[in-house]
Amino acid sequence: MDTVATAVRVTGRVQGVSFRWYCCDQAQRLGVTGWVLNEPDTSVSGHFEGSPEAVQALVAWCRRGPSGARVRDVLTRPAAPTGATSFQIRY
Repeated sequence: MDTVATAVRVTGRVQGVSFRWYCCDQAQRLGVTGWVLNEPDTSVSGHFEGSPEAVQALVAWCRRGPSGARVRDVLTRPAAPTGATSFQIRY
């Protein structure tokens, strides 16, 4: 399986709405590894690794987010795989 990695930054109303928890749940369903983190500027950043299809599906989910979120933008850029074996919520 080809593994790709993508760095993600999500802006809008994405903190205080359980975005990280739901993202982690979705990542585990898709078989994506990596992490997600609340940033001081109120954005959420992440590092997603997995099959191209799974990573693309998680990025697509980020464009919607959970029901309480109001996603303004999702910026992505290619990243180097780290060999992550799980998906974590970082604090």
